[in-house]
Amino acid sequence: MIDAGIWQSKAIKKARIHPSRPRRSQRGELIQIDGSPHAWFEERGESCTLIVFIDDATSDLVGLHFAPTETTKAYMETLANYLNQFGRPVSLYSDKHSIFRVNHANCEGELTQFSRALKTLDIEAIHANTPQAKGRVERANKTLQDRLVKELRLQNISTIKEANQYLPTYMKQYNQKFGVEPRSSTDAHRKVLHNETEINQILSIHHQRKLTKNLSCQLNNVEYQIMTKTKGYRLRQSYVTLCEEFNGTLTILQKGKTLKYRTLHQGEKPIPIVDEKTIHNTVDQAKQKQLNSALIKPKVDHPWKRSYKNTERPAA
Repeated sequence: MIDAGIWQSKAIKKARIHPSRPRRSQRGELIQIDGSPHAWFEERGESCTLIVFIDDATSDLVGLHFAPTETTKAYMETLANYLNQFGRPVSLYSDKHSIFRVNHANCEGELTQFSRALKTLDIEAIHANTPQAKGRVERANKTLQDRLVKELRLQNISTIKEANQYLPTYMKQYNQKFGVEPRSSTDAHRKVLHNETEINQILSIHHQRKLTKNLSCQLNNVEYQIMTKTKGYRLRQSYVTLCEEFNGTLTILQKGKTLKYRTLHQGEKPIPIVDEKTIHNTVDQAKQKQLNSALIKPKVDHPWKRSYKNTERPAA
């Protein structure tokens, strides 16, 4: 192949050197975050993801939360618990996953739902170029995949709900063993300026909609209409924000003010879009749903039983 000129040698890549970075000096200055999918319950339960928040200055675990998959919801729930316990940090240090950053070249500058929430809370979002850059949380993941798995086995915990209840106890033990004192005694955390209701609205999925002339808009195939005491001329053709909380609560805001609404029409929910990190959970849910409905016999005229050829057509 060499003599025939077919073989082309490739240059050997040089190993990249990642110099060590000194810790931040104050608590709350830099919080490294990551998701760790693993068989946390071994053969006793399904695989799931552990969301990890770790303080760069002390190596203390400041947030742990089990979730079925690594999603925006999982990170927002972990952040809500963090804000309630410590306050607002200066910055969150993550990878370049689509949860934290819009990676499409034509959408530069756009915000994801999570980054929009951080901007509202005045928390700086920092994205690492390599896993080695946020090595503290990566090493913590390896430690947790060894030690936490054994602790869950000893505690006979095999569900996400039970594990989340146990995590505060484990975090305290972990921090006593592996935590270090920061170089500065000053705490960089800041006071949370929003109340609980506002935090729930910030840490939700936001949708921008334009109101029609009859003050209505749609979301997920459901039509909502704004209710006003007047004719509402000023609201026509105006933009509103629909805050879709993870517990199903929907709030409609216009310039920060809550608007009353009613449901006009509710159709079938659209098919959700999944990625490589959520597809397994979606398939598991579909299997469970099909098992639950296996004994239910669909009617003869059910849509998926109906043949297109047998569908009546209007006479020409």
